[in-house]
Amino acid sequence: MSSNPIKLSHFWQELKRRKVTRVITVYAAAAFVILEVSSIIVEPLKLPEWTLTMVIVLLCIGFVIAVILSWIYDATPTGIEKTKPVVDVQHESAPATSNGWKIASYISFLVIAGLILIHIVAGSNRSEVSPELEKSIAVLPFHNFSTDTEQEYMCYGLTDEIMNHLYKIESFDKVVSLTSILNYKDSEKNITEIAEELGVNFILEGTYTKIGEQLRVTAKLIEASTDKRIWQNEYDQPYKEIIAIQSDIALQIADHVKVYLTDNERQKIEKIPTTNQEAYELLQQAIYTFSTLESPTVDPIISLAQKAIELDPEYANAYAWAGIWNLYLGVYAGTKEITSAVWEATPFLEKALELDKNSSAAHLGMANIYEWVKWDFIKAEEEYVKINELEPNKPMNYDLLAQFYLKMNRLDDALLFPFSSSVYLNTIPFRAHFLKGNKTEANRLIDSMSEVYRNSGNWINYCEIGDAYIWNEEFDSALVFLESAMANDTFYIMLPRFQAGLALAYYKTSKAERARSIIKNLIQKSDKTAAGSPAYYTGWFYSWIGDGDSAFYWLEKAYENRSPEFPWLKVDPAFDNLKENDRYWDLYERTGHKAYDDFMASQSK
Repeated sequence: MSSNPIKLSHFWQELKRRKVTRVITVYAAAAFVILEVSSIIVEPLKLPEWTLTMVIVLLCIGFVIAVILSWIYDATPTGIEKTKPVVDVQHESAPATSNGWKIASYISFLVIAGLILIHIVAGSNRSEVSPELEKSIAVLPFHNFSTDTEQEYMCYGLTDEIMNHLYKIESFDKVVSLTSILNYKDSEKNITEIAEELGVNFILEGTYTKIGEQLRVTAKLIEASTDKRIWQNEYDQPYKEIIAIQSDIALQIADHVKVYLTDNERQKIEKIPTTNQEAYELLQQAIYTFSTLESPTVDPIISLAQKAIELDPEYANAYAWAGIWNLYLGVYAGTKEITSAVWEATPFLEKALELDKNSSAAHLGMANIYEWVKWDFIKAEEEYVKINELEPNKPMNYDLLAQFYLKMNRLDDALLFPFSSSVYLNTIPFRAHFLKGNKTEANRLIDSMSEVYRNSGNWINYCEIGDAYIWNEEFDSALVFLESAMANDTFYIMLPRFQAGLALAYYKTSKAERARSIIKNLIQKSDKTAAGSPAYYTGWFYSWIGDGDSAFYWLEKAYENRSPEFPWLKVDPAFDNLKENDRYWDLYERTGHKAYDDFMASQSK
């Protein structure tokens, strides 16, 4: 029994004599350094996922070889010699210990200890994501560190495209909209404060720098509650590779937040929309310009999209956006009659879908055409549902489908969706509760919006709240907000929708002369153009004040012009005064509402 410890002691002494222990120490330190360097360079150099595994296997093989060689051979002042057996050296004086080996051993111990300490410190700075933690994220606007301020549109596009990729991942619980996060551009609030206000657990922040033809993008993913970094990377790549950077950042976020990513979702994210850098830049410039428009003059933007198409005739996104912007010229804030707008938009949208059947922008354009002009609400719903399938986490898609359901009087379905950050779409819950007869909740919502947006200085907020008060028949309050809109805008207050609402507010608050003056101008406008649906809103006004004959006269004119406002015919309280008249139900059928009612009835059987 006592012989085993003696044998082990002799074996240990032999390992030390043959300097195997020192080789193991030095080799371990070197291997540790190699693994650290490998783990650092794998992501930036986009090396295969099996790279680290291969390095570990090679180091293990090298370890075995090093141990065997150190047992057999020894480094001496005269060169490499075969180590003498223990019996041959028992009577010799002990060889002098090499100072080089001692120094190497000490350094190795220090390296190992140092790397372990670094890992401990770094580990305390990182956050392991809990599987139970809600997968909610906001991508803050990337900071433009380029000396060229005109690069702002590319910086905006970087943020937008990362979010568009994240929208495609269904297993995310929440991805905050671009509209919401733009409010935090250059904000002095810290990450925790921003996350609390947006209701998310994770924040991505980053910088964008273009120097000549080189690009540097930094990205950092943070768990907001602890302010700990989960992932960070710096991309130093040629400028032309910016599209690939966006995809990689989105995939890294998905990996480190631990969301489930399907193969189909990964393929959609990795798909490169165009290889023509100039075409890509032109479209990004157009999208950025559209997002910052203060008037509906989108013709220059359409020109940018068309130039992108000329550079890359296979660029589906460029066709889709050209179609949408042509179409938007015909809606209530546009400058073109809707039939002309649809005629010009349709070829672009059809070409986009031919090139990419999963183009959400093209499907959006087709949904708008089916709803606004063709009044085929069955196909419109199919398109809106398709958009939500393609981008299941995009807040704007919820808004579009919720608003469609509201117009179709599917009020419970409209209320299934989360509230929007946009006051325009935030009136949907108010309108749904109003139509359901939940007056207490409807009043609470409108008063809450009124308080939030009262001093916003934004004409859109004032118009939407004023319109909501009209539905609620609180005309004094409506007039306050509509007149505030007049003080904050010069173009949009001339639109038929706004003019009709202002005229009604004046009429209902005993200012009939002002109301008649506005309606007279609206009628004159309808003689010149159908843009903005002046005939529809004139009929809307007359219906509100109980003049049925005048209302039907103008609604028939609006029908002839294919007004995109007719989807509201079913639910807008303005038309309650007409519903006892057969002419209303005839118009109801001609504008597609009865066909949709019959379809829904057949679905419920």
